Amino acid sequence: MKQVYPIILTPEQEGGYSVSVPDLSIGTQGETVAECIEMARDAIGLWGICEQDAGRAIPQPTALSIPHDPSQLVTLVDIDFEAYRRANDMRTIRKNVTLQSWLNDMAEKAGVNFSQVLQDALKQRLGVTDR
Repeated sequence: MKQVYPIILTPEQEGGYSVSVPDLSIGTQGETVAECIEMARDAIGLWGICEQDAGRAIPQPTALSIPHDPSQLVTLVDIDFEAYRRANDMRTIRKNVTLQSWLNDMAEKAGVNFSQVLQDALKQRLGVTDR
């Protein structure tokens, strides 16, 4: 699910910017505008997949234009929550598989990495590509 959220960049006296995502009540910071956008995308993505994992819905953006102080910069950040999860969720899950004894023996003798073979086969079957 891809969304676009407005963010507010507020210049800091010592340099850089503080960043807020009003729709999600989260914030981050960065030294440059480009870094702020990247940090905001990461913060939104992490927050979003944590909400999904907790069984909560990710709120829709309320508006693409939001009120702000003249000293602040407002811009938009897009995020694809599914792509973010694929790129950043590196948890592993243990699976128990069953196969014929002779096939297991041959694979072990050949030094086959069972986990890698299963991952490759699942990606191929599901049409998933690595980033």
